[in-house]
Amino acid sequence: MKKLVINFCNFIFGKHKTNTLPRYWILIVDMVIVIVAYFITILMLYFNDIKSSGFDWERIWIVPVVYLVAFLISRTYDGMLRYSGFNDIRKIFSACTGTVAILLLSKFILSNTSFHNLATYFPRYVTMVYHYLITMTIMILMRFTIRRLYNEVYKNPIQKENTLIYGAGDAGTMLLRTLSQDTAAVYKAVAFTDDDKKRVGIQINTIKVYSPSEALTKTFIKKNNIKIMVLAIPSLDEERRKQIIEKGMALNLVVKTIPSFSKWVDGEIKSNQIEDIKIEDLLGRTPIKLGKENVTREINGKVVLVTGAAGSIGSEICRQVMHYNPTKLIMLDQAESPMYDFQFEMNNTPDFKDLRDKMAFVITNVKDPVRMREVFEQYRPQVVFHAAAYKHVPFMEENAYEAVFVNVFGTKLIADLAVEYGVEKFVMISTDKAVNPTNVMGATKRIAEIYTQSRKGNTKFITTRFGNVLGSNGSVVPLFRKQIAQGGPITVTDRRITRFFMTIPEACSLVLEAGSIGDGGDIFVFDMGEKVKIWDLAEKMRQLSHHPEIEIIETGLRPGEKLYEEVLANEENTIKTDNEKIMHAVVRKYETADVDSMIEKLHTELETCDPMKIVAQMKVIVPEFKSNNSVFSQLDK
Repeated sequence: MKKLVINFCNFIFGKHKTNTLPRYWILIVDMVIVIVAYFITILMLYFNDIKSSGFDWERIWIVPVVYLVAFLISRTYDGMLRYSGFNDIRKIFSACTGTVAILLLSKFILSNTSFHNLATYFPRYVTMVYHYLITMTIMILMRFTIRRLYNEVYKNPIQKENTLIYGAGDAGTMLLRTLSQDTAAVYKAVAFTDDDKKRVGIQINTIKVYSPSEALTKTFIKKNNIKIMVLAIPSLDEERRKQIIEKGMALNLVVKTIPSFSKWVDGEIKSNQIEDIKIEDLLGRTPIKLGKENVTREINGKVVLVTGAAGSIGSEICRQVMHYNPTKLIMLDQAESPMYDFQFEMNNTPDFKDLRDKMAFVITNVKDPVRMREVFEQYRPQVVFHAAAYKHVPFMEENAYEAVFVNVFGTKLIADLAVEYGVEKFVMISTDKAVNPTNVMGATKRIAEIYTQSRKGNTKFITTRFGNVLGSNGSVVPLFRKQIAQGGPITVTDRRITRFFMTIPEACSLVLEAGSIGDGGDIFVFDMGEKVKIWDLAEKMRQLSHHPEIEIIETGLRPGEKLYEEVLANEENTIKTDNEKIMHAVVRKYETADVDSMIEKLHTELETCDPMKIVAQMKVIVPEFKSNNSVFSQLDK
C-alpha cells in the first residue's frame, strides 16, 4: 500500500533524474498567470468602478480557455525553465498574440452579426489588449527569473577569470553578450580594447573600451587582475593579428581567439568556440590571392594524376585540384592506412561526395614499373603532380639506397612513362634542401630535378621548390606538440638553426599556379617570407601551451642537417614571373645524353647496395653536394 501511494505521488508531482519540473506544472503556472493578469488588468483600468468593466464571474472563463488552447497548440510549456531562451520567447509571443487576435476578431464579428448577444461574453477590446501585454510580460519574466535564480543560486558557481576582449565591434559585442549569459563560461569580461579611436572611451553593457596603449600595459593588467585576452576581430589582417598576439604573450596573458563568422552557430558565438592560439597564427602570412584562370585552363576537363596523394602536400593538391573540375583525379600512394583515411575524407567531403565517379584511389609504389605502367595505360593522365618522395633527412642518411631508389629512380620511372604516354605537363615537388645539398635526401631531389629538366619531347617538365610547410607530417611543429604533451623536454638540434615556413594550402596553391605557367624545363622557387629561428619557435609553442616549466634543450645537428636553408644555389639567379610570389630559377642546363650516362652509372652503383659507392656517384652528378655527415664527408676530399 505504501509503495502504491509513493508511486501515485511520483506520478502526480513528478520524479525526474534530471530534476526538471513536470511539463503540466509549467502549464498550470502559465494558466495561473493568465488569470492573475486578468485581475491585474481589471484593477488597472477600472479600479474606481469595477462594474463599468463588464466583469462577470460567470463569463470570465472564455479568456483562459482560449489561452489554454493556444498554449497546448504552441507547447509553450515544453522548454526547461532554467534554460529559457529566444525560442521560448518566440513561442510565448506567438501563442499570446494569436490568442488576443482570435479574441478581438471573434468579438468584432459577433458584435456585427445576429449573434451580437454572444459578444457580451468577451471583455472589452482595451481589456483584452492590456491583458495580453501583461500576460506575455509576466510569462517571459517568470522564465528568465527562474533561469537567473538557477544559474546564480542553485547551480554551483564557476571560478571565472578576468578577461580582456580585444575588439569592440560586432564580434566583440556578441562575445560579451554570450559570456554574460553563459554561466558555464570561465571568462569574465572586465574591459574592451580596440584600435578604432572612435570606440575608445565608450561603454558596452557597462564594460569600458580602452585604447591598446592603455590596456596592454603591465600596470593595467595587474590592476584589473586580467589573466586572459580574447582576440575578437575575425577579419583582422595577419600582420596586425601577430602583433596583438605577441603583445599579449609578452604580458603573460593566456591569448585566445574566436573563429570566423562562417563557423558561428546560428549567427551567434558560443563560449566553447573560443579557441587557443596556435603557433600557425604566429607563423602564417597574409593569404596569397591567386587568379584561377591559369589553373582552370590546365586542369578543367583533364585527367590528373597525383603521386604521394596521402601525404601532407599530395592530399592538399588533390583537394585543390578537385575544385577545378578535372575529368578524373587519380590519387596514388603506397601508404595503405593514410590512403584509406584520405579516401574516406574525400568521399565524405560535402563539396566532393557527388563527384565520386571522378575520383580513383590507387595503392602502389612509384618504383614498381609493372604497376605504374598499368596505371598510365588504364587512366592516360594528361597532367601529373609528382609529390611522392622520402623526405626525412636523418632516415635517408642511414638509408641511401632507398632514398635514391624512390626519389631518383621512382621519379625517373614516372617521368619516362609521362613522355611515353604523352602527358602534357609533369610538375615535380622538390625542396629547398636540393639547393647546395648537405644530405642524401637533398641530393636525390636535386638529381631528380636534373633528370626531369633534361627530358625532351612534348611533355613539359616543371619543378617547384619550397621549404618547410606548417603542420606537414614529420615537421617540427607536430614534433614539438608531442613533446609538450608528454611534458617535455622540447628538443632543438641547434640554437642557431633557422627554417622557412609556409602553410600547406599556400604551398599547394603556388604549385598549381607554377605548374600552369611553366613552359617546360622550368624550376620555380617560392617567396618563403622571413626565416624563423627554431629555438624561438619552441619558446613560443611552450608559452602557448601554458607550461613554462617545460625545458628546451639542444641536441646537436643531426647527420646531413643544415643550419640555414637556401632557395638558390651559389651559381643560380632568379627571374621574376607575373606572380610576385613565384620566381623562375636560372639554373645550369644538362644535356640529355650526359644525364642518362650519369644516371646509368648511379643505377650500377645502386645495385651494389654500398652507401659509399652510391653517395660517391651522387657527388659526381651534383658537385655542390658537400655532406655534413661525417661518414660521407670523407668522399669530398
